[in-house]
Amino acid sequence: MSERKVPKIRFPGFTGEWEEQELGTLVTRYEDHVETPHNGYERLGIRSHAKGTFHSYVAPGEELETAKMQRVASDKFIVNITFAWEHAVAVTDAEDAGKLVSHRFPQFSFRDGLDPSFFKYAMLDKRFKKHLELSSPGGAGRNRVLKIEDMLKYRIAVPSIEEQQKVSWLLDNVNDHIVYAETELNKWKELKKGMLQKMFPKEGESVPEIRFPGFTDPWEQRKLSDVVGVYDGVHQTPHYTESGVMFLSVENIATLTSQKFISEEAFERDYKVYPQKGDVLMTRIGDVGTPNVVETAEKLAFYVSLALLKPVDVDSYFLCNSIQSPRFKKGLKDRTLVTAIPQKINKDEIGKVDILMPESSAEQAKIGACFCYLDHLITLHQRECDKWQTLKKALLQQMFV
Repeated sequence: MSERKVPKIRFPGFTGEWEEQELGTLVTRYEDHVETPHNGYERLGIRSHAKGTFHSYVAPGEELETAKMQRVASDKFIVNITFAWEHAVAVTDAEDAGKLVSHRFPQFSFRDGLDPSFFKYAMLDKRFKKHLELSSPGGAGRNRVLKIEDMLKYRIAVPSIEEQQKVSWLLDNVNDHIVYAETELNKWKELKKGMLQKMFPKEGESVPEIRFPGFTDPWEQRKLSDVVGVYDGVHQTPHYTESGVMFLSVENIATLTSQKFISEEAFERDYKVYPQKGDVLMTRIGDVGTPNVVETAEKLAFYVSLALLKPVDVDSYFLCNSIQSPRFKKGLKDRTLVTAIPQKINKDEIGKVDILMPESSAEQAKIGACFCYLDHLITLHQRECDKWQTLKKALLQQMFV
């Protein structure tokens, strides 16, 4: 007995099965060629709904002489035939209309049985991407060309137009929340980036552009090893256990949490020095120079891809953000083995990087607290983004067949 083609989540009032059809019965080829050069048109790269903008242009200024061009129309299914398997597909909107694309970007109009906004989400299905891969034979890169006739054999399940419109309306609203949340997140990230430039002295200067009232003394330059102890973790991949001491690596730097653990016995054997509350962990292999402050009193184990910085004469949060300042990042990069695969900085080189800091512990603490608050706001907005992205993912899984 075949499985009924109905989604797990559905709007009230809709009960029938979704009808499976070949894509070729729901779309038809659309063409609008540009016969003469017209440099007033704007070129368009596909705004893939899966991966963001996907660019595929000929040389600027030569596009109308070296390639056939066509105007883009609104509410069309458009695909880059040389990169289709990378999900270089999109549904165009009013902002795209009138722009130009190469003839390698065929467009398709939607027949009455398929709503453009609904298909915008339906084509995110992994099965469609796999179908595009199988429909694009050849070697690598541009040697692989999508066979349109094969792509149009993709079987897609669709409900009534009314149900399609309700599904796309809901997902459009979720997308609006995602865009708003990401905009707010980026605003706070940009603010922090600007503050890192202004609250730490620039190259060749000894005072920052922005300073808390009451502090006027120039900052002093010291070696990082003068104010922190630098240590690294185990060099061998440990034997993991189901519970015990949490084990951190470079990919855990953002949250300092992990699903990997080692035994208490292994921790006692291998870690004479380990992260404690107030210490700073910094990535040093692959990604170099991303720090975070340890805020837990629980035992933590860590891999060689992280460096442990134990503050001796510096505020932890000031140190963490100083590491992110342009001046320190340059000093770190100068000592990084960028030609290594993956790139890395040797532990002994980390302590040789210059750090500029105020002598006043009170000023350090104020700067650290300021950035700690900014990081808190960024984390809150990141969680909001993650919440809406998780909801969208769940709806895509539950509202389609």
